[in-house]
Amino acid sequence: MFGSPISAFFDLKSRGILGMNRRNIAYISRYNKRHAFPLVDNKLLTKTLAIEFQVAVPELIAVIDSQHDVQLLEKKLQGRKKFCIKPAKGSGGKGILVICASEQGEYLRSNGQAISLMDIQRHISNILAGLFSLGGAVDVAVIEDLIEVDPDMGRFSHEGVPDIRLIVFRGVPVMAMMRLACTASQGKANLHQGAVGVGIDIASGRAVHAVQHDTPIQHHPDTGLALKDLVIPSWHCLLELGCACADMTGLGFLGVDLVMDKTIGPALLELNARPGLSIQIANDAGLLPRLRKVEELNRAELMVVSQRVAFAEQHFAAAPAAVFSD
Repeated sequence: MFGSPISAFFDLKSRGILGMNRRNIAYISRYNKRHAFPLVDNKLLTKTLAIEFQVAVPELIAVIDSQHDVQLLEKKLQGRKKFCIKPAKGSGGKGILVICASEQGEYLRSNGQAISLMDIQRHISNILAGLFSLGGAVDVAVIEDLIEVDPDMGRFSHEGVPDIRLIVFRGVPVMAMMRLACTASQGKANLHQGAVGVGIDIASGRAVHAVQHDTPIQHHPDTGLALKDLVIPSWHCLLELGCACADMTGLGFLGVDLVMDKTIGPALLELNARPGLSIQIANDAGLLPRLRKVEELNRAELMVVSQRVAFAEQHFAAAPAAVFSD
């Protein structure tokens, strides 16, 4: 694609692509204080913090932290027919179990598979044992209300919840993408598992580029919908929510995962102190020029949220020629 390794290096450099080493040294190590990492590495701590700062999150149903509580699962569910179970210290979407319906002792997953209460209890036991947690550490299971996706967004995804990833640097949103589940990703909005990544214009919330397996695409592989038609509603509110998440954690380089719920509106799913860099592929643009623009600001973190959002919309808007160009 780029020819020789040397020409590939200079091509990436000229496009301002941020690499892993520079991300780790120049941004994560410099702008993220180690003491704040547990706030985002633990989903339960994140949710507790978000509630304290009045950031919208899916309702917390229960927390299971012992095998004794596993046996009380049915009681703790309080008759809920739809819910989501997550490992508090999980990463990359591992260990997340989504139940979309339940009837006569059977629980239906998002892919239509029917499982029993005992299957769910076994899954929670695996969570407690650390099967899905960072470093295999013992964990707790977080049970929360199931996201009801905004219909305008849900139609672009397949068998899974579409989410929005923002990169927020020094409190300023600098790049965004939407991740769409598909058959290849088994209903998960994870790009490494085959989900579709759609680059989003910071200024308008409109799609500008899309990829699957790092290859540009024009249509969703399952729904067939033209991805250039994707426009995220309440975009300005989502940007403000991303800024609020940065403020409540104190992290300077942050990945913020948001969702559009049809009842509660823009809501926080989770945070990431070591956000991946595939968002650049989804946008067909490099992060470095945007990060450097924010670094030119004097004490950007002290700007009010509306000023930070206005700055992002002014300086990081997609050029018309870059929108879904080959």
